Amino acid sequence: MFINGEWVESNSGRIRNIINPYNQEVIATVTEGDENDAKAAISAARKAFNQSDWPTIPAIERGKVVHKIADLIERDREELAELESLDTGKTVEESRGDMDDIAGVFRYYAEMVDKEGGEIINSPIPNSTSKIVREPVGVCAQITPWNYPLLQASWKLAPALAAGNTLVMKPSEITPLTSIKVFELMEEAGVPGGVVSLVLGPGNSVGAELASNDDVDLISFTGGLETGKKIMQAASSNMKKLALELGGKNPNVVFADTDFETAVDQAMNAVFFHAGQVCSAGTRLIVEESIHDQFVDALVDRVKNIRLGNGFNESTQMGPLISESHLNKVIHYVEKGKQEGVSVAVGGGRPDDPELQDGFFYLPTVLTNCTTDMRVVQDEGFGPVITVEKFTTEEQAIWLANDSIYGLSGGVFTNDIAKAERCVAKMRMGTVWINDVNLYFPQAPWGGYKQSGIGRELGKTGLEEYQETKHIYRNLKPEPLNWFK
Repeated sequence: MFINGEWVESNSGRIRNIINPYNQEVIATVTEGDENDAKAAISAARKAFNQSDWPTIPAIERGKVVHKIADLIERDREELAELESLDTGKTVEESRGDMDDIAGVFRYYAEMVDKEGGEIINSPIPNSTSKIVREPVGVCAQITPWNYPLLQASWKLAPALAAGNTLVMKPSEITPLTSIKVFELMEEAGVPGGVVSLVLGPGNSVGAELASNDDVDLISFTGGLETGKKIMQAASSNMKKLALELGGKNPNVVFADTDFETAVDQAMNAVFFHAGQVCSAGTRLIVEESIHDQFVDALVDRVKNIRLGNGFNESTQMGPLISESHLNKVIHYVEKGKQEGVSVAVGGGRPDDPELQDGFFYLPTVLTNCTTDMRVVQDEGFGPVITVEKFTTEEQAIWLANDSIYGLSGGVFTNDIAKAERCVAKMRMGTVWINDVNLYFPQAPWGGYKQSGIGRELGKTGLEEYQETKHIYRNLKPEPLNWFK
């Protein structure tokens, strides 16, 4: 762990083996902290915020350090990509793309921060000035998920550092390797000791301390809904600022007038990248009735050909799930769907290939005859499973798309642009794609409506999450009011 500028073991001496989800081999052994380590890191972050120059140096100087981190990520791109694939099981080609995106996030905030200093507003009072400035929030706690360990970390680290905060990060205990590496790179880039700390360990000790500790000013969490609710409750102890991204059950609406082959291809891209372990995965396919059967047949034909395997093999298109416990959750999720009356068009179980038996693999699965009253349609399965619903009218399509407690993202496929615009105007989601899926970039905000979370990452708003807004009023001609005589 990295605490107060030093690499340290945990106070307890506990360790954790990190497992390759492809074959269950131990790929690393790391120290495992607890609430005492979290307290030490928070104390270091508070001291650094109160006493170091980091929060007050010119933003352009912080930007140079953040740029340097991007340089080092690009330099070590291949090593980082290999670590990410070992940790998560995803294809190394996906991980290489992630590293490019991660460097881009750091560069985006390095460039932005000195251009977002505040504004002068017109004061309605004579002989006065009024301006708005933005200042760092303070000590930020950041908890990242296992599905995109370093990508999600970059969405939090880059704006927090650029804005002048100090921070403590807790990565998922099962995928810490790239987080450890990027903290090495931040040290190399010249981030001062105490400004950034990395604490490894489980959520029920390290995460709970970060959420409840009164020396933490903001907590940013990406993960499951139930954990997010607990963090929200714990954060009320001192009214921490909250940034929560809590997943989704994302609809992908396909109209009959769409480009058929493109829509089929994108329906696959929406859910089978990284074995469906993506918060914005388009796991709800909602297809116009007139093309439903033809669309499902075409989809099934292609899904049958998805190549499972080791993420380091160039021929592999989809890797394993992250862990045995998560595999069991996906199995239970599909079995529940069968009990509810869905039909399994393809997949629905583990692969027979002997070479895949040691890994946490689940077959790409298409479930049909689905309706919104089914748990399999409402719950976030977080695996390579897609449910198919049908609709007959535009109004019904919109209603189905919105029939969820989540509101992270959605897609609309149609060649009728007016229809597409009508749909997206009524779809209650933070991001809606037209004739595409799962695209994101640093310039655009990311986050959800409803129970998909609070706040936004990326974009200008992603920086503002890590800033406080202060109004400064100046009387240029002070004189007594003589109100009280």
